[in-house]
Amino acid sequence: MKYRIIGNMTGNSMDAVDLVLTEFDGDKMKDICSFSKAYTKQMQAQMESLRARVKDKTKSEILALPEFKNIHDAYVQSVADAVNAMCEKYAIDKKTISAIGFHGKTLDHNPPSKAKADGTSPYTLQIGSGQMLANLTGIPVVYDFRSAPLMAGFDGAPLVPPHNAHIAATEGDGCYYNGGNTSNFAWVVGGVAQVGADAGPFNEYVDNFIRENTKDSFDKNGKYGSKGKLHKAFLKVLFDIGRTYYERALPKSGDPQYYHKDEVFKTIKKLKVTFNDAVHTLEYFAAYIAVQALTLTDKKIKLPPHFILFGGGWKNPVVRKSFDDLVAGKGYVLPEHEKQFKAFLGRFAKQPTVKYSAFGEMMEARLFAELARYKLDNKPWEIPEIVKAGKKVVCGVVVKPNKQKVFADKVNLAAKGWQGREKMRQNKRSKGLK
Repeated sequence: MKYRIIGNMTGNSMDAVDLVLTEFDGDKMKDICSFSKAYTKQMQAQMESLRARVKDKTKSEILALPEFKNIHDAYVQSVADAVNAMCEKYAIDKKTISAIGFHGKTLDHNPPSKAKADGTSPYTLQIGSGQMLANLTGIPVVYDFRSAPLMAGFDGAPLVPPHNAHIAATEGDGCYYNGGNTSNFAWVVGGVAQVGADAGPFNEYVDNFIRENTKDSFDKNGKYGSKGKLHKAFLKVLFDIGRTYYERALPKSGDPQYYHKDEVFKTIKKLKVTFNDAVHTLEYFAAYIAVQALTLTDKKIKLPPHFILFGGGWKNPVVRKSFDDLVAGKGYVLPEHEKQFKAFLGRFAKQPTVKYSAFGEMMEARLFAELARYKLDNKPWEIPEIVKAGKKVVCGVVVKPNKQKVFADKVNLAAKGWQGREKMRQNKRSKGLK
């Protein structure tokens, strides 16, 4: 079947609403146009504040927060405004659009891989009413993609490995690596995603550090980082701060709350690291953690010697050069990791190549367009860990525009406490109640 779907991503970097209109003809996909609308400083600040307030709260507790409705509604309105602006700019007839693939905004995440280690119950939190977005745009919306896999016992993030595998039909096997707020990767071998995982903070540290200390939103073109040098003692502390997460086995799912940003920034002051050296080291650490996570890849997987990058974070020249050096065996490695890194690089039959994906500019937004297409076809999304478990999970919820003005879907299904709500629903179903 043919579809024209608008994919949306508003990631943890909180820099912009990203949109891409993609045309699907069976398994073939072609981007028609893309659009980005920057977050306002006010929206960034409100989301950061809300993230701190909602941590460890249940759905009912979140909805009861006095500031929640206004922030939520402003966020969804900003996505709707971007969709409407893109349609106007490119003269897109909305009647030709099958759906919007809407990710929503992740504010808390406690996946099974972490919950099991902590002895807690898994959940994930995304806000964003799909029904409200459908009503504001006049286009059907497919959303809440992470709840179904998490409720089936899987992490629900990253979701991109199957999309990477589909793109591999054009770009070939390799390690598809996203550089966003959190970095994540998928090894694609024989056109199939073998494993996918989050690695750790990528833009998270440096973007926030830049925002707190300058008028800039990020280190554009390595403006600050290129003037600094690597502070090895700080690099060591950076790894120690997040060691529990970084050393966790694959697959694993990350979230900004695991990275202890405030502790990192206090360390900069404690070690008296200069501003430019701090930026450079944070950028080096983004690349370092990206490679360190790869060293955890199961030794049974035959590694293709190709790295295909996507996501805006790779455009930072300090990060990119650091990664290139590390996968070439030339970058600085902490003494404790020297054998680990050397053994990893020894698994390649030849020197790995590194390139930026031709699909890379809007990979994450397109991901949610394809997820929407899968939901419309009622096809299970081929997350590697789910496939290996012999299970099938269809991701997403579909809604069409209507006239309602009160929305019950502002918080996703798998928010904290979902187990109790699910048990109640099962009891009602067993008794023949709605």
